[in-house]
Amino acid sequence: MRNSRERGKVYLIGAGPGDEGLITLKGVECLKRSDVVVYDYLVNEKLLKYCGAECEKIYVGKSANKHTMSQSEINRTLVEKAGDGLTVARLKGGDPFIFGRGGEEALELAGNNIPFEVVPGVTAAVAALSYAGIPLTHRGLASTAAFITGHEDPAKKESDINWGKISTGAGTLVFYMGIKNLPGIVSNLKKNGRSGKTPAALIRSGTLNSQETITGTLDNIAAKAEEKNFKPPALIAVGEVVNLREKLRWFDKRPLYGKRMVITRSREQASVLSKNLKDLGAYVFEFPTIAIKPVTDFSELDKAVKELGSFTWIIFTSINGVDIFFNRLFTLGYDSRALKNVKIAVIGKGTAEGLLNFGLKPDLLPDSFTSEGTVEAFKSIKAGYSSEKMLIPSSEIARDYLPVELGKMGADVTTVPVYRNEIPEYSAQAVDAVFGGNPDLVTFTSSSTVSNLVNILKKSKKECYLNCIKGASIGPVTSETAGKLGITIAVNAGEHTIPGLVDSILEYFAGDPK
Repeated sequence: MRNSRERGKVYLIGAGPGDEGLITLKGVECLKRSDVVVYDYLVNEKLLKYCGAECEKIYVGKSANKHTMSQSEINRTLVEKAGDGLTVARLKGGDPFIFGRGGEEALELAGNNIPFEVVPGVTAAVAALSYAGIPLTHRGLASTAAFITGHEDPAKKESDINWGKISTGAGTLVFYMGIKNLPGIVSNLKKNGRSGKTPAALIRSGTLNSQETITGTLDNIAAKAEEKNFKPPALIAVGEVVNLREKLRWFDKRPLYGKRMVITRSREQASVLSKNLKDLGAYVFEFPTIAIKPVTDFSELDKAVKELGSFTWIIFTSINGVDIFFNRLFTLGYDSRALKNVKIAVIGKGTAEGLLNFGLKPDLLPDSFTSEGTVEAFKSIKAGYSSEKMLIPSSEIARDYLPVELGKMGADVTTVPVYRNEIPEYSAQAVDAVFGGNPDLVTFTSSSTVSNLVNILKKSKKECYLNCIKGASIGPVTSETAGKLGITIAVNAGEHTIPGLVDSILEYFAGDPK
């Protein structure tokens, strides 16, 4: 952080239209070095993950009839923060200089001798149309394009738009924020020479998996918008290029497009499943029902680590156990070589991949990724383990099946709790926001995700949703827990892994279930 007597700097950053992957590399670099981020309503809040832990986050979102800060207050905030010697990231939806009022902010900064840079962003007219399968320009159809505000103040005596020239002066017209003024826009275009038969499209939630697109013509697009109760914010695209949508649409043709999925994994583990489902088009709600926390007392684990040479096997039942075990191992001054004489078993592929992060491969990976499958895999190696000591770093609430069955085979099993599962708190409103929309599937990756969800729904007095849930389960133990708690499992993973769960979800929807 700079000395407060120095001048700071402001980066006016275009965040893109919604999809967090569309921000530029330079934009990400500026966020990483910022002391303060000032961000808008249309900015994807997932971009804030690039800010440092100490970065101050200031929301200044403005939506219809609801302004967190006025524009003059935003300008003053930027000047004051930079004047204190801070690096400020001004994160704006789309591009700062395309209907983003970035020019006004830059002028304010310049007038106060505040250094600034502009980091361009992908504007909605380019991105949303591309995701809708509508090229902005196309040989033979449109050699020119125009971006126009659709949000002019209705109290103005005269429009700043020269309708006589703009209506027929560009091949493709894109109006920003114009849904409320749609009838007037259509009327002005037709009055000034644009044919009522001209193709038109409305696009909302551009580049997100909730994107909606309506197509028609100038003659009927307003009626279609009213019929479908099409809400702002949205773009209006006008021109012959709209007719290419049926051939070029790709985004909303993905196999899970429009499907609403809930992920109940812990926030730390949700990303892989979330990304897989999003890439296939699903609209994903992350609703963690588990918070993974290391145990507060590591004395049992520390004792086991110091005696690692006496164990013949260590069995990891989850990636959580792997991560916490090795972090503790390193904290105590050891490294992976401490396991040189110990064989390693893991229950699933995900856990095996986590082990690779520490430079190790498992000696045993069962064909069936369950405790039962692991016991069978040990039996296939040899009948008895009377001279063997085994260590299982696990959850505080782990099933006792594995240590009991290995004990029956003669093994001396030490089970050490290394993490605990906590249940996150949710308000009734937060529960309604996710389950009130009748999600198509709720994914469960462990018995705890099921039982914890039931507890959350009961605590928030929203048990009514239990009968409506269609679950997607990663394995038989999880499915059994769901059945006992009254949750219907519609999808059972063929392979008990995240990829296996995703494949089974695809198969389920390929059958077009209602």
